[in-house]
Amino acid sequence: MEHTGSGDPARTLALLWRTQERVSRKGKPDLSVDRIVQAGIQLADADGLKALSMRRVAESLGVGTMSLYTYVPGKGELIDVMVDTVQAVTGRSETEGWREHLMYVARENLALYRKHPWLLQVAPSRTVLGPQVAAKYDFELRGLEGIGLTDVEMDSVLNLVLGHVQTSARGLTAAALTEQETGLTDQQWWDAAAPFLMTVFDPARYPVAARVGGAVGEAHQSAFSPEHSFEFGLEMILGGVGQLVAARQGEPQ
Repeated sequence: MEHTGSGDPARTLALLWRTQERVSRKGKPDLSVDRIVQAGIQLADADGLKALSMRRVAESLGVGTMSLYTYVPGKGELIDVMVDTVQAVTGRSETEGWREHLMYVARENLALYRKHPWLLQVAPSRTVLGPQVAAKYDFELRGLEGIGLTDVEMDSVLNLVLGHVQTSARGLTAAALTEQETGLTDQQWWDAAAPFLMTVFDPARYPVAARVGGAVGEAHQSAFSPEHSFEFGLEMILGGVGQLVAARQGEPQ
């Protein structure tokens, strides 16, 4: 697991906001922070964050490893800029109302994790204080503006939704990885396990588990559906937020 904020703070902020961009010398490859970051993102997308190193980034660009350090001090700073870059807000919600906005935000963030699953391998130890992260945070909060929540509550609601999305994304990623590594779908795995399970599992001894487990299996063709968990959890969270909003709007001003 890598961590955000593991690099030098001053150098990281300079990279994030491009305050000290260096121009390639004549006769040298046309390197830039953007090219290096994009190469890092492509490596991480293809092989995961464990494959990311300054040497591999340099190889993908066809330059010597030391050439990168003119632009990026090290891997820690590179990861922070990669995280910031992929979070650029490309679309705008055309929804009406805070509930629809939060649903849009949740689905967009889930799509982001699916596109860049290596983000789940980065522990957000410290907030990446870059322009894309700032713009995304501002956009996501604007849908909660003026509905009666305090500033702290707005941030808490957003973080509650984003935390649920991250948990769901981990489940979806793990399910896909398990199927890829085993070569079996969940249904195929259960079909193989069922004959033995029938000989050792006594429904009379575990009546509630047998009933509920059977219903879940019939509904999802698996013991667990990360897709259902995402949708169900999001509905529950939005229901709770709705009660908070209603309480705030009902309070005397």
